[in-house]
Amino acid sequence: MLCETCYAQVMNEKLPDEKNFVADFEALFDTICIGCTDINRPLIDDMAGSGE
Repeated sequence: MLCETCYAQVMNEKLPDEKNFVADFEALFDTICIGCTDINRPLIDDMAGSGE
């Protein structure tokens, strides 16, 4: 879930592929705001395998 501004910026940078997957997660984190990072922290941690 991204705010409208971050979503537009991610799409302008063409970070997601045709299946909406982002291969370069570092570029994604450099693009999105801290609010979007905080909102998505549980998903990010789960995808990173923290399991907590």
